[in-house]
Amino acid sequence: MPVSDKLLTLCAGAQQRIRAIPRSRLISTSGLLLALCAFGAAGVVPMAPDPSDLPVTAIAQNLDLPEIAEQITRLTSLPEALYVNEEMVRRGDTLANVLERLGVQDQEAVAFMSSDATAKGVLQLKAGKRIQARTTADGRLQWLSATVSEGSDEPDKTLQIERAGDIFKAAKSELAVERQVEMRTGEIQSSLFAATDAVRLPDSVTSQIVDMFSTDIDFRSELRRGDRFNVVYETFWQGGEYLYSGRILAAEFRNGNNVYQNLWFEEPGSEQGGSYYDFTGHSLKKSFLKSPLEFSRISSGFSMRKHPVSGAWRQHKGVDFAAPTGTPIRAAGEGKVEFIGPQNGYGNIVILKHWSNYTTTYAHMSRFGKGLRKGDKVNQGDIIGYVGSTGWATGPHLHYEFRVNNIAQDPMSIDIPNVQPLNKLATKQFKEVAGEMSHRFALLNPPADDIKLAAK
Repeated sequence: MPVSDKLLTLCAGAQQRIRAIPRSRLISTSGLLLALCAFGAAGVVPMAPDPSDLPVTAIAQNLDLPEIAEQITRLTSLPEALYVNEEMVRRGDTLANVLERLGVQDQEAVAFMSSDATAKGVLQLKAGKRIQARTTADGRLQWLSATVSEGSDEPDKTLQIERAGDIFKAAKSELAVERQVEMRTGEIQSSLFAATDAVRLPDSVTSQIVDMFSTDIDFRSELRRGDRFNVVYETFWQGGEYLYSGRILAAEFRNGNNVYQNLWFEEPGSEQGGSYYDFTGHSLKKSFLKSPLEFSRISSGFSMRKHPVSGAWRQHKGVDFAAPTGTPIRAAGEGKVEFIGPQNGYGNIVILKHWSNYTTTYAHMSRFGKGLRKGDKVNQGDIIGYVGSTGWATGPHLHYEFRVNNIAQDPMSIDIPNVQPLNKLATKQFKEVAGEMSHRFALLNPPADDIKLAAK
């Protein structure tokens, strides 16, 4: 019987004997037998052959290496590494300083910039201007772009210098003005202007906030610590540089327990250009100006009076505004020229037809607005003529009439309506704009818990 079989038989018999051994001797005896069995089991596994006893065979093979010329071709066919850098011109910089920071080491490019009439514009190194350049690893210039000034009254332009083989070309182009929308939020601690300065809000936007909410809030006496404002407004940039701020697109002011919100909206197809609304779609702009003259005084009101020429007592169906000859007369509201020309005692007169059943009349003009003709559309505030004393007038003034359904009304006491309500299509678009601005306000506003905590 093989040794392995004998060992297995011995182990099986040992297991039977273990069961008969007293418990006190079981641990030591069973441990010894198990160790013996384990050793025996390991001893029957065949051993691997010693590697030193195996035969060694040497194999030789010749490999074909590419020719040196082929290797050079492969290396030179790889795309050349290019690098783009941007630098801002510093005070006291020379062209050499800037090019060094840009990584340009190209005497041919420097010579071109010094000799070409257009490329010389890059020598106008104005502090704060940005210059970009793309170069190869060894500093050869591929292209250079810079913002250059054409003069105090001229807009900045982009100067582009490009390499085409061993030849450079330079050209200038108009620098596009980019519009961006920015958001700011602030909390009143001492004054409105201190709060707007703290969040770096432009002064022109702050002034718009005051104008926008001044009918609801007295900024001198009604502001409280903890009042908040949110504002979304336009800014305009050129070549990455700030130019100026534009109009407010939406604004929110939380004054105590009151919340005021305004939104700029341009009605599709309207020639008026847009106006401010509350978030329910009601315009904040009146349809008509109280006075067609910016600076004037009322010399005769809407009442019975003795006519200055005929001497007869009769109803004066308008308001006379005394002003020097040549004072500009503005259209009281958006409308269309229904009549323009001389008319009896009115002298030179313009009649405007407005939306619904409103008309306005402007009489005794010295001359009409340039190019104004019957049928022309005018916007509120457009100059339609100039004060004079034509017709039955004893001195320079404007006779102004406001009619509803062709019945004269006193423009100083009538409840001036707001602008024409939005139509169905415009209302839909307005709600989309209002929804976007409400989302922006939600992003700017602190959590409700924070607001309550601040109120305490």
